[in-house]
Amino acid sequence: QVQLVESGGGLVQPGGSLRLSCAASGSPFSSYYMSWYRQAPGKERELVAGISEIDGRTKYADSVKGRFTIFRDNDKNTVYLQMNNLRPQEQAVYYCLAESRKSNAVWGRGTQDTVSA
Repeated sequence: QVQLVESGGGLVQPGGSLRLSCAASGSPFSSYYMSWYRQAPGKERELVAGISEIDGRTKYADSVKGRFTIFRDNDKNTVYLQMNNLRPQEQAVYYCLAESRKSNAVWGRGTQDTVSA
């Protein structure tokens, strides 16, 4: 089963940028649909972005379109989330999700993104 480890979270000022990484191991990375979710305190976990393992097509939450970009590097077994112009309300724990064609789902443990002046 694939294992996921997120990194790249930290403290950033409003309007700043972060790039999150999700490194996979234990299974061929290219066979998984990869997604980023986030969960703020007291709120439900929500989809931020996803990228297909078949054709590389992406999808985004309406709130992040034009500011966030998801992309993957199969050679490095890593998926990234580039976040620009961050807003304070986007402070959250960001989670990486891997979904196989067999409908298996594996979550990473999350990385904290703090947006504060």
